[in-house]
Amino acid sequence: MQVSVDTTQGLERRLTITVPAETIDSAVKSRLQQLAKTQRINGFRPGKVPVSVIKKRFGQAVRQEVAGEAMQRNFYEAVVQEKLNPAGMPSFEMQKDEDGQDLEFVASFEIYPEIEVQDTDKIKIDRAVVEITDKDLDAMMDTLRKQHADWKEVKRKAKKDDRVTISFTGTIDGEEFDGGKAEDFPLELGKDRMIPGFEKPLVGAKKGDEVVSEVTFPEDYHAENLKGKDAKFAITVSKVEGLQLPKVDEEFAKLFGVEDGNVDSLRDEVRSNMQRELDQTLKAKLKEDVISGLLEKNKVDTPKALVDQEINALREQAKQRFEQQAGGKQGNMPELPADLFEENAKRRVSIGLILGEIIKKNDIKVDDAKVEELIKTTASAYEDPKEVIEYYKTNEELLQQIQNVAMEEQAIELVVSQAKVKDVKKKFDEIMNKQA
Repeated sequence: MQVSVDTTQGLERRLTITVPAETIDSAVKSRLQQLAKTQRINGFRPGKVPVSVIKKRFGQAVRQEVAGEAMQRNFYEAVVQEKLNPAGMPSFEMQKDEDGQDLEFVASFEIYPEIEVQDTDKIKIDRAVVEITDKDLDAMMDTLRKQHADWKEVKRKAKKDDRVTISFTGTIDGEEFDGGKAEDFPLELGKDRMIPGFEKPLVGAKKGDEVVSEVTFPEDYHAENLKGKDAKFAITVSKVEGLQLPKVDEEFAKLFGVEDGNVDSLRDEVRSNMQRELDQTLKAKLKEDVISGLLEKNKVDTPKALVDQEINALREQAKQRFEQQAGGKQGNMPELPADLFEENAKRRVSIGLILGEIIKKNDIKVDDAKVEELIKTTASAYEDPKEVIEYYKTNEELLQQIQNVAMEEQAIELVVSQAKVKDVKKKFDEIMNKQA
């Protein structure tokens, strides 16, 4: 086998590979002889068909088969010989393929870039330090109360967080327009579910009031005929309701699985859940800061084959999300264009290559204790954590995924230990509201 290597551009390589004629011809002859033993052809006894007859009938197909196998086999031998690391499958182009002559073909492919991770000691990170206070816990308890609250009609002026039932008619230049009219429409104030300015005259209104809301439709409004138009809505308020929050008592505690109804146990459980979500959020933020720093300090050539794979994965994820939003129905959604995902795909490939190099260079091995910790953290969000832990440990594919995550986290921790890190005190609400 003879091999020549050409660099076309960037990461692209072109191998011209020549396989001796005797290697191909010998393989073709051997396969034709085997066929002669099994083929049934009129006029010949089974197993007695002359090879010349077999060659005439099957020779071209057999040679194509042998040539295809030879290209695959010799390609892998060639990349090992030339110490190349392909990123993705090659494309083959046959140059010469005739009886009695050397087989010559070209394999085109991309290689993984050579990466030397630099300047990890110059990465600056503000690491958030957060303590969950009793005030934070009280606020979360109020949130839980609101989630289980009932609406009750009140005889007062409407305020933020109330619900009003209204009927309205919208006009532009005195003329009603399609979609601008509704009867007995429930609206929670302060949720900003209507166009900007619509709710303003409703705050302070009471049952029976008639108010006018003057608004301007946004320039990016979905209805083409309303974009940027000034409109007036004549609104009649037929009901004002306020939230009636449940008491935090034994019955309330049992709603959240606290069987003995102990309120202190409920608060402990809520605080534990808050701490778990906070820890995960802080870890994700720290990881993102490290990744941004690594990408800023290290520019990576991304193989197109890997980017295309990532685009397909992101596109499939998007498709699944759309289907979930549609209630699991598979509609005739057109395939989303690749350029929607290209930037994100390149970023993910880049950081994968950088973290892979950090793991390789520092000989990072899977930390079994970290794997256990990750599994337990995941399982703690389920009703029966033990069952989830056992499932992870007996499912090789899931276990491998967790091990990969563990090694990635170990690489992140290594970078953090080398970076310029400054601890900054933050409030729970500041971190979690920003995350939301």
